[in-house]
Amino acid sequence: MITIISGTNRHDSMTLRLANIYFQLLSAKTPDVQLLSLEGQPVWERGTGMKELEQQYLIPADKFIIIMPEYNASFPGILKLMMDNCDIKKSWWYKKAALVGLADGRAGNLRGVEHMTAVLHYLKTHVHYNKLVLSRINEEINKQGELLKPATAAAIEQQIDEFLLF
Repeated sequence: MITIISGTNRHDSMTLRLANIYFQLLSAKTPDVQLLSLEGQPVWERGTGMKELEQQYLIPADKFIIIMPEYNASFPGILKLMMDNCDIKKSWWYKKAALVGLADGRAGNLRGVEHMTAVLHYLKTHVHYNKLVLSRINEEINKQGELLKPATAAAIEQQIDEFLLF
C-alpha cells in the first residue's frame, strides 16, 4: 500500500492539487494507493480520530509519498504534529518514503525536504534518493489541478516509476 500525504491543512491548497495529480498517476500504475489530506483531520492529539487515521492510512502503508509546501523555510507544523501523535514504530519504522516539496518561490521547499529527510531517518524510514522540488508552483499547476509544463510531468512520472521499484 502506498499512502500519499498532502502535508498541509490549508483549504484549496496547491499541495492537495499536486497530491491529486500523484494519486491519479499512481492509480493508473497500481491499485494499492490512497490519499490522505490533512485538511480537517484530527491530528492535534492522540485521540480516537488520530488513531482511526493511523489505522486507515499509516499502519497499512509500506510506502509514503509526502507532498509538502514550504512553511517558513521548512514543512508545515500540522504534518509534524500528525507524525508526533502516531505510533511511530507501527506507522514509520522500516518503511519507505518519497518526498516532494513545493513553493511559490524559487527553491521549491528544498530546506523543508531536507528537514523531513532528517525526521524520517530518525523514524527509521528509508528515503528515496529522487526528491522532487517544484518551484514557482503557481506556474506549474492551474486552478483545475492540471500540470502546465511537460518537463514537470516527466519529472513526476520518473520519480513515481523509480519509487515503485524502490
